Amino acid sequence: MSRILNVVRLQLVNKMTWVWVPLIILGGASVLSIVIFAMIPFDVPKYSGAGQAPLWYFFALGLQALTLTFPFSQALSVTRRDFFLGTLSTAVLGSAALSAVFLLGGWIEDATNGWGANGFLFRVPWMWQAGPLTVWLSYFALGLLLFLLGFTGATIYKRAGTLAVTLVGVGAGLVLVGLAFLVTRFGLWRQVGEGFATMGVLGLALWGLVAVVLLAGISYLVLRRATP
Repeated sequence: MSRILNVVRLQLVNKMTWVWVPLIILGGASVLSIVIFAMIPFDVPKYSGAGQAPLWYFFALGLQALTLTFPFSQALSVTRRDFFLGTLSTAVLGSAALSAVFLLGGWIEDATNGWGANGFLFRVPWMWQAGPLTVWLSYFALGLLLFLLGFTGATIYKRAGTLAVTLVGVGAGLVLVGLAFLVTRFGLWRQVGEGFATMGVLGLALWGLVAVVLLAGISYLVLRRATP
């Protein structure tokens, strides 16, 4: 456990990457959105997805967590297992903290009638109907999923190079297009929509965590043979 905590400390040495950049992205997107809300003269609820910008940054964070730190950790004789568990623990802490910020933002928007301009970045109605805990879990799962997508891509790059990353990306795209083709070919879009509606926000969040576990397993197996 102490070795894993040392990896967490190693990752957090660069506070700009893990702390300040996400907060700057969130603060900048929020200020710009609130100004735009105030400029719109209509007194109707206004919604912006800009507040989710730091979540998408977690994809880049996953790339950097491996490429910037992994070679240095190997020079310090950190095992791949400890590096993986420590890095994943750091990502869990970061996703949990950012999800809490999103939750706080939603409460502030509710108390201030959308920053006084009836504008909302965090309090998405269809999500908040499921309750605050589900909202937190949804953002947590999305942030961690995006982090592991970036981290897994970086491990594949370290293990097999640019061509492998390209082939995996193209293959994933072909699978998605193939699924969309089958759904369209057999007229199943209504059933797909009903399935997502039945799962609800909590169901989607739980499936997101399943994807997180799968990606974590893949990235660990690849990392065991990756070169620094």
